[in-house]
Amino acid sequence: MPVLSGGDKLQAALASIASNLKGRGTLRVGFLENAQYPDGTSVALVASLQEFGAPRAGIPPRPFFRTMITKESAGWPSLISSQLKKTNYDMPLTLGRVGEVIKGQLQTSIRDLTDPPLSPVTLMVRQIVGPNGRATLADVLEARRRVKAGQSAQGVSTHPLIWTGTLLNSVGVEVET
Repeated sequence: MPVLSGGDKLQAALASIASNLKGRGTLRVGFLENAQYPDGTSVALVASLQEFGAPRAGIPPRPFFRTMITKESAGWPSLISSQLKKTNYDMPLTLGRVGEVIKGQLQTSIRDLTDPPLSPVTLMVRQIVGPNGRATLADVLEARRRVKAGQSAQGVSTHPLIWTGTLLNSVGVEVET
């Protein structure tokens, strides 16, 4: 059986770091409860539908959040460590700074996601209702008719997750102490 040594020194070092910590906190980054579209729709709900898809509604998964976590999370411990040192072990300040970095990473992931592309019908709906409108069933049926007739949507954003900017601009950071 292997023998471990140095446990007392490690325990002392961890206790020293813990004694230097100023404050406590919990960091939340994402689409917080109060984030809403102008019509009152929850941004978290829309983000979830985009992240995981809604096959019955014809929405394929666009995993921007999980992709960001997979890509970036390995660097978060060292980021926290360096920020603790820079803030003289002020935990709420550290968490706020780290949260802003993660927020930027999530927004970059939203901007970078381009696949799967939007359907021609979705693009036509965007053209019909504009960025401030809310599509109705009649709009979707009209978009289908136009696409079937060979029309294409011109001048609308083809980016799957950026149309009005609400999703992108609703990424929030919250530190609870």
